[in-house]
Parts: sequence; C-alpha cells; structure tokens
Amino acid sequence: MMHTTQPLTLRHNFSWTFLGNVVYAGCQWVMLVVLAKLGTPEMVGQFTLGLTVTAPIMLLCNMQLRAIQATDTQGQYQFADYFSLRLVTTAIALGVIIGVILLGGYRGDAAWVILAIGIAKAIESISDIFHGFLQQQERMNHIAISMIGKGILSIAALSIAVYLTQNIVWGVMGLVAAWTIVLLWYDRPNFHRMQGILERNPLDRPSSLNFRWRTKTLLRLSWASLPLGFVMMLISLNTNLPRYFIEHYLGQRELGIFAAMTYFQVVGTTVISALGQSASPRLAKESASEGQQGFRRLLLKLIGIASGLGLLGALIAAVAGHRVLSLLYSPEFAEHSDLLVRLMVAAALWYITSILGYAATAKRKIRKQPIVLLTTILISALSCYWLVPTAGLLGAANSMLITSAVAMVGYFWLLIF
Repeated sequence: MMHTTQPLTLRHNFSWTFLGNVVYAGCQWVMLVVLAKLGTPEMVGQFTLGLTVTAPIMLLCNMQLRAIQATDTQGQYQFADYFSLRLVTTAIALGVIIGVILLGGYRGDAAWVILAIGIAKAIESISDIFHGFLQQQERMNHIAISMIGKGILSIAALSIAVYLTQNIVWGVMGLVAAWTIVLLWYDRPNFHRMQGILERNPLDRPSSLNFRWRTKTLLRLSWASLPLGFVMMLISLNTNLPRYFIEHYLGQRELGIFAAMTYFQVVGTTVISALGQSASPRLAKESASEGQQGFRRLLLKLIGIASGLGLLGALIAAVAGHRVLSLLYSPEFAEHSDLLVRLMVAAALWYITSILGYAATAKRKIRKQPIVLLTTILISALSCYWLVPTAGLLGAANSMLITSAVAMVGYFWLLIF
C-alpha cells in the first residue's frame, strides 16, 4: 500500500477536485430545482435566506483554517491545533447565529430554517478540517468522494422530506442528517486511515482528534488565520448583500427568483474552486522559490482558464438563457432571462478575482486582503441602496457587476504591489 502515501499529480488532483465540486454543486442546484418544483418561490427564498444569514458568520469563524492548513509547508502547527481551534470557533458561530435569530426578529419557519442550516454548516466545518489535512497531503480524491456522497445524500434527504411534509424546515433537517452521516461514516474514518498510513509522530496520530487546549499555540494560529476569515466573511457579504436588500425591499418571492438565477454562476465557480484548491499547494511552493517564474506561469494559466470560462457562460446566457430557465425552473423564472445575462457577466469578473485571491493567499499576502474587500463591500452596499429599490432585480445584478470589477482590480493591485 506504499502508493497510497504519495501525493497525486496536479492534474489528478484537479480532476478529482473538479469531479467532486461539479457533482456537489450540481446536487446543490438540484436541491434548488426540487424546491422550485415541489414547493414555491417563497420556499426557495426561505432556503436562500437561511444560507444568506449563516454564511458570513460561519466563514468568519472558520477563519479559512483549511487554506492555512493546506499551505503549511513548514509544519508550524499540528493537526490537533487546527482541529481544536475549529471546535471552538464553530461553537462561537452557532451562538452568534442564535443571537442573530433572536435579535433579528425572525419568526416561524424562517427562524427554524436559519437555525437548521447553521447546524448543518457547523457539521460541515468539522468535515472541512479533515479535508484540509487531506489537501495538505495533495490527496484530493478522498475529499471529492466525500463531497459526492454528501451531495447525493442531500438530494435524497431534502426531496423526501419536502415531498412528505411540504415543509422546508423538515427538508433542511434532512440535510443535517445527511451531512452528519458523511462526517461520522466517511470523513473521520478516512482521516484515521490516512494518519495511520503516513506513520507520523505519535502526538499527531488519530488520538490527536481529542480536544487539546494550548493557549499560546491557538492564539498564534488564530492571529495568523483570522484575517483570512475576515476576508471570507467580506466575500460572503459581498455576494449576499444584494440578497439582503432584495429580501428587505422586494420580499422572499423575488429573493427566491434571484437565488435561482445566481446558481448558474455555480457552474463556473465550481471549476474555479477546483483549480484554486488543487493549485494552492503548488502556488505556495512556487512562491517560495527563487525568481518565482513558476508562480507567474501557473497564475497566468489559471487566469486564462477563468477568463475563457466566464466568457463562455455569458455567451450561453445571452443565446439560450430563456430556454434554459424554462426547462430547469418554470416560465415564471424564464421571464427574467435578461437578469441571467448580467449575472453571468458579473460572474466572469469574479472568477478572475477568485484566482487572484488564491494566489494572494499562497503568497501569504493575507493582511491586506481585507482592505480590498472592505472597499468592495462599501461600494456594493451603496450601489444596492441606490439600485435595488429603483431597478429591482436588475439593479441588484448591476451592483454585482460593479463590485466584481472593483474587487478584480483590487486583487491585481495587491499582487503587483
């Protein structure tokens, strides 16, 4: 079994990551289609609201530990440090989510959906720290299998629950059950197997899953990773700000329609995530090399792929958007095909921005990323404030176009200077 200890090649890692992300993103899309077919646009809106409220909180508290872990080429921290810190921050995130539900005035199904999605995201965050260890070993195949299994189980659980109960709350509880099964019966045992194969220091063996509080170490790791968590929260806020304004000014039905449109961006985001996650360890190694010519070559290749993918998505939306929306959702959604085109153009710009973000993280340019994103957030909030009340969903799409362009220019500046 010696071959199992060897990292996969970049091509194989990308292939596995791409497969896992495509299947998982496709399953998320199918879940949205299930809600649109079996339920109503309002039900899609409630589901989207749960994701919108919980995402920034979870991303901040997760602190992008997986990215720090995967690019920790010097072995500064043990797995137990990442695992223990993740447990603490996940508990904090759940507490904040409960506080937001109480203070935000959410009631009925909306409150229960937000809470259930928060629990599901907490379970996912534990799986994520196992995935960070596997990514560090450049074994993306195990992560991909986990994602595929989670996606398929999620569709089954959500579909059955919504069909039997006609209630979105029970549908989301089905997701909680599905993600728990994957964590306990695949991610954790798979981590144990990989640790045993690597035959590392006994202190870093599977027993290191036990919670271990080392104050100085955890504070140092938190200080190193918190800026990235702040960055991911800002990215999430940038993505979700139009949804907050839509829900406030236009209602949950329009929010459901907008969310259904934005899921078309997931196709490209899936590819970009696969590229970025697979290339991050290699980018970090090339960045540490003298001259960094390999880093620049790899980055240019990734930007080229992102640009081509974005242009293709915008072209398909312009030519066949109405037909695709009618087929996947309903004529009610197809009436907004012009909205889809603008969203795909915004996505094309964001794909490039995402690649630049992976490169900046690999070069450990972390503490200046919040400056770029805070500027983007401010512009997003101002543009949404002016455009959503006056232009509706098209105004929200125009805001995304503006902010994507600003973020792309900002990350170029960060890498160059």
